[in-house]
Amino acid sequence: MTDEPPRRRRVRGPAPVRHGRLPRRRPVTAVFQLLAAVVAVVLVSGASVAAYAVWDVARSVKHGVTLVTLPGHTAIPQDIPNVAALPGGVNLLLAGTDSRSGLGGVYSSAAEQDASSGEGNNDVTMLLHIAEDHKSMVVVSFPRDLMVRIPTCPTPDGKGTVSGSSYAMFNTALSRGGLACVVLTVEKLTGVTIPFGAVINFDGVSAMSTAVGGVTVCLASKVKDDYTNPPLDLPAGQSTLVGDEALSFLRSRHGVGDGSDLGRISNQQVFLSALARKIVSGGVLGNPVQLYALAKAAVQNITPSDTLTNPTTLVEIALALKDTGLQNMVFLQYPAVTDPDDVNRVVPDEEASTAVNQALVNDQPVTLTGTTGRAAEDPNATATPTPAPAPSQTPTGGATTAPPVGASGTPAPTGASGTVELPKSVTGQTAAQQTCTKGNN
Repeated sequence: MTDEPPRRRRVRGPAPVRHGRLPRRRPVTAVFQLLAAVVAVVLVSGASVAAYAVWDVARSVKHGVTLVTLPGHTAIPQDIPNVAALPGGVNLLLAGTDSRSGLGGVYSSAAEQDASSGEGNNDVTMLLHIAEDHKSMVVVSFPRDLMVRIPTCPTPDGKGTVSGSSYAMFNTALSRGGLACVVLTVEKLTGVTIPFGAVINFDGVSAMSTAVGGVTVCLASKVKDDYTNPPLDLPAGQSTLVGDEALSFLRSRHGVGDGSDLGRISNQQVFLSALARKIVSGGVLGNPVQLYALAKAAVQNITPSDTLTNPTTLVEIALALKDTGLQNMVFLQYPAVTDPDDVNRVVPDEEASTAVNQALVNDQPVTLTGTTGRAAEDPNATATPTPAPAPSQTPTGGATTAPPVGASGTPAPTGASGTVELPKSVTGQTAAQQTCTKGNN
């Protein structure tokens, strides 16, 4: 079975990667692991420092995963002589693998290797969309338990194909066909074309948080989770997270919100927004040594697509975000509702997901009108959430300008500035919002 419409039935795909019951060790990664790294290389003050950083970081980049053989993909030139903002929009997918293969240390035990090895599952998946005019950015987090159609995918070695499934868990895409399969699945789900991608392992969060000197997050109540490594026991208030503790915070599911994966997504957004504020406003961009360390920490912990192996491409993507502004960086969860066939799974919210998809395809900035999610709260929010300001958009490069269409066939509402006002069921926040994590007490 390949690309038939989704049906409410189970179709068995390849044997799933086995997971241990306790402790639950899910990978968590942040889109800004890559984003911050490339921004770092671009904005290092002094041409000589930047040139050295690009050269040295290039030596750490791993062999790229081929995406250009997929239908609709074309190769991107890798010999760009001048560094400038990448023209047009950007779609970049980041998949966090739970594989323990090659990590060593605490992950080398038999129990850890039995939990997940090989390609692993894409338990954290984020799509970064930068608008063609570079004035807005959206990061979409996809629930690991989302039931979707997974299309026929090329095998990781490119020598064959893996049969798709009409109804399967989203996080099995990586173990089926590697990064290319995750990209194809998200393309089918959203309708966007994704030329850039990367797989990130467990070590990335620890290295990145250390490189920036720690990330300070707000906790509305204590966060305690004995299932992470190291265990978490954080008091309410401000906590600066660095290294493995930052990784545990992002991996925590039992300790935040309602203990669900959806709660974990909103907790990750608390961290991501705090990291973005530190990079943009906290002096990181003015520290060449720290920026270089950030760049190298990122590339050492990702396996990029072949379109991302040239550091110049990373630099160009970073330049596209230089003037976006925190208030125009939106983090949101792909809208989902409980699967009527299984209370432990979710399915796309038809109307809300259509609004998100069409905004992405039509390259329109979005405005959130809902809440910050299950594990986050905005201490400055009013009773009715006030949409964050968004810029007016002047389409460039032949972008489609038709208004997004909702599930009913009518245009989704737009604000005075031309932005798409997403339904209240879409949760998330902007990077400018200083939210706090709610512990699962």
